[in-house]
Parts: sequence; C-alpha cells; structure tokens
Amino acid sequence: QIELVESGGGSVQAGGSLTLSCAASAFRYALGWFRQAPGKEREFVAIITSSGVSTRYADSVKGRFTISRDNAKNTVYLQMNRLKPEDTAIYYCVVDLTDRGLESSPNEYDYWGQGSQVTVSS
Repeated sequence: QIELVESGGGSVQAGGSLTLSCAASAFRYALGWFRQAPGKEREFVAIITSSGVSTRYADSVKGRFTISRDNAKNTVYLQMNRLKPEDTAIYYCVVDLTDRGLESSPNEYDYWGQGSQVTVSS
C-alpha cells in the first residue's frame, strides 16, 4: 500500500508564496500535484519523474510554480510563487506508477494524499 502525507497548506495574500510538501512511502515513481477549487473539476498542476530530470506544468501555473523532489527523504515539494486568488483550491499529492508523468486526467491515478487547503486573498 502506497501512502502520501501532505503538509504546508495555509492562507496568503495575492502575490505571496507557499510551499507544499508530500512524504511518500515509496519514491521510485513520478510524483505530482492536482488541485480542486469549490464547484470545479479536479485539475492537473505539475508532475516530476523519479529521476527529477523531467517536469511538466499546467499552463495556468507555468512560470510561477516549481515542483522538486528529495529522494533521500522520499518527499516531493510544490513551491508556489506570485499566488493569485484563482489558485485557491485543495491541493492533492499523487503518485504515477508509470514514472512517465504524461497523464493529466485524475481518473488515471490510484494513490492520493489527504489534500491541503490553499487560500489566496485579494
């Protein structure tokens, strides 16, 4: 059983920064982040392969968010800069067993973190 434990959520003003972390029980897989705002579908945010060489971002966060990982700690991070009110959502850590990081549909993933609330005020 693969488990993902998230931390680092909170509230910030527009233009501020937050960093989320997710500790995984297994780490030789791609790890990523999805988010879900109230009344909206869960959407892809970012993903990184096990080697850390390949990353992919949603257009809405590219240039503002950075995904990284520390394999020695079995942990993936999401650094969020220049936050906007539309970034407000529950953020979920996810594992990709294919280690390709190519699938953007939440229906293709089986293991999820518990969710972290991020609130950005204007």
